[in-house]
Amino acid sequence: MAGTWKAPSGGLQVSADTSADAVILVDADDRAIGTMAKLEAHRRGLLHRAVSVFVLDSSNRVLLQQRAPGKYHSGGLWTNTCCSHPRPGEGVAKAGARRLVEEMGVACSLTSLFQMRYRAQVSNGLVEHELVHVLIGRFDGAPAPNPSEVMAWRWMAPTEIARDVDKRPDAYTVWFQKYCRDYWDLLSTRQADTVLRHALDP
Repeated sequence: MAGTWKAPSGGLQVSADTSADAVILVDADDRAIGTMAKLEAHRRGLLHRAVSVFVLDSSNRVLLQQRAPGKYHSGGLWTNTCCSHPRPGEGVAKAGARRLVEEMGVACSLTSLFQMRYRAQVSNGLVEHELVHVLIGRFDGAPAPNPSEVMAWRWMAPTEIARDVDKRPDAYTVWFQKYCRDYWDLLSTRQADTVLRHALDP
């Protein structure tokens, strides 16, 4: 997706068009074994490296986004703060920070929380088969999302998120449903706050 928007500082930010990006193909141990065009990897369902970011505020609410309708899959669904793929030669943390600015207009320090591997059908005949590095960061204030990437956003407490996903799972991306189902203890207020305090609030 491409577009321009005003970042929180008032400076003009330009969102990179990631449609032609290559992703890093990996084995089950996250060792790089090649690269492939992003769309082709999703058409073929090949395992590749991904990054997923959760941003919490000082009240430990989670910043959620609703994906823009024009996204190449899962448009209009709610999900975590941002998700993407490292480019060849790009580290996971750098990729997460880059996309957090490009999608949400938010800049903050990020630290690793956990990794997961999953495979699922998504919209437009594509398959998500990813080894995901989940990162977490702290930010207080209003994001400035790029409208070509994000159609809406909101802060929600973890307990509210869990209730809403149980009530209407189809409103959320498949990967976010998996986070809530299988990893919510790691993303709970206590666990996430402990990680943030040790890593980001020395």
